[in-house]
Formats: sequence, structure tokens, C-alpha cells
Amino acid sequence: MSKRDDYIEKMKLQLDEVNTKMNKLEAKANLAKADAREKYAEEMGKLRQQSQLAVSKLEELKAAGEDSWDAMVAEMEKIRDAFVHSFKYFKSQL
Repeated sequence: MSKRDDYIEKMKLQLDEVNTKMNKLEAKANLAKADAREKYAEEMGKLRQQSQLAVSKLEELKAAGEDSWDAMVAEMEKIRDAFVHSFKYFKSQL
């Protein structure tokens, strides 16, 4: 496996892990009181959008040529970091 393939696989595993945790957290949020549940559902929707953006960016990264690889890696890491940060913040609010 090349360094590039290793990186893509590592990033995919990280995103999958956060998505799995997010699904568990969503189940917990659904048990909250009705007013809190609405807020949690709204925030979960935002997290899902970030997740979709990260997965989409990962697909772009897979297709990136050597000339744009470094820029794509930097952008991917920013998107992943923002997604992870948002998830951790949401989790801390429950």
C-alpha cells in the first residue's frame, strides 16, 4: 500500500469512527425531554451535514492528482478537525 492509500484509509477509519459514535449519541439524544430533543435533532442535522462534507471531500481526495494532493490533504484535515470538534462539543452538551 502506498503512503497515499494509507492516508486515505486512515482518514476513512477516523470518519467512520466519529459517525459510529454520532449514531450512538443520536440514540441517547432521542431519549431526552421533548424540548431538548428538538435542539439535539437540529444539532445532529448539522453534524450529519459536516459528515457528508467530510465523506465528499475524502472522495475528492481519492481522485486528486499529485499536483493537488498536498492542498487536498490540508483541506481534508481542516474539514475532519471541524467535524470532530463539532461532534465533541455536541457530545459535551448532552
